[in-house]
Amino acid sequence: MVDQDWVNERFAEHQGRLHAVAYRMLGTPGEAEDAVQEVWLRVSRADTGQVENPGGWLTTIVARVCLNMLEARRNRREESAGALPPEPEAPHATIRPTAPSGPEDETLLADSVGVALTVVLDTLTPAERLAFVLHDVFAVSFGEIGAITDRSPAAARQLASRARRRVQGAADASDAARSAKREIIEAFLAAARGGNFAALVEVLDPDAVVGDIRGGHEVATFFAGRAQAARLALVDGVPAAVWSHLGRPKAVFAFTVDDDKITRIDIDTDPDRLRDRDIVVLPGGDKGRR
Repeated sequence: MVDQDWVNERFAEHQGRLHAVAYRMLGTPGEAEDAVQEVWLRVSRADTGQVENPGGWLTTIVARVCLNMLEARRNRREESAGALPPEPEAPHATIRPTAPSGPEDETLLADSVGVALTVVLDTLTPAERLAFVLHDVFAVSFGEIGAITDRSPAAARQLASRARRRVQGAADASDAARSAKREIIEAFLAAARGGNFAALVEVLDPDAVVGDIRGGHEVATFFAGRAQAARLALVDGVPAAVWSHLGRPKAVFAFTVDDDKITRIDIDTDPDRLRDRDIVVLPGGDKGRR
């Protein structure tokens, strides 16, 4: 039988952790909200009479929901003949019952995986990703992971180990690239603020593009003396720049860099997209490249 009051209380108690698990598994706030909404729909009509560990029970459900979503995403990508389709915009569903943000939400961006590794996680199989995230981030046992993935605990351990090696290798390889890109963006911002046309041309590719503006000299002319309020940031884990007003991001500048030159700058001002992005303003960013 369903004790609705009990379900409401337990769901509210663990909702922060459920969202944290879903966000780490799926990589976007919208999909995480969809997953937690699906968990609520499932538990609101489940038989709770035999549930002894509500936290583990709810974690198992959200993990299975996320696993299904990851497998569906993988199938869509395989059917697209190599072209990765854009992820659909997810509605901001209202989940009932609601609960205030807890420590799971507050520390989400500082856990052991790191937002920047979301791209790396996308290279794993759904089962590898689930095993790695649940065990290495949320300390779920291999026995529980095996039950979720229909594998033995030993097989679940192998999944996590294989995923861990791939994540670590990709992280090591990408650290240098991110550092170099950050330095180039720092140089661009410093030159733009200072109106240093020559320094801007130095970091821009001759064929650089910004919207309808084409050509390194033309882009340098446009930005010289501007970007006074733009700050270096990590946007979804990638070095970028952000312009904020009254503490709210109003524009994100995404840079494409090739051979240490900026080839493209995309400016996103859509408030709905900006709300769903992970933006961390970095200290410094005012110095030029040395």
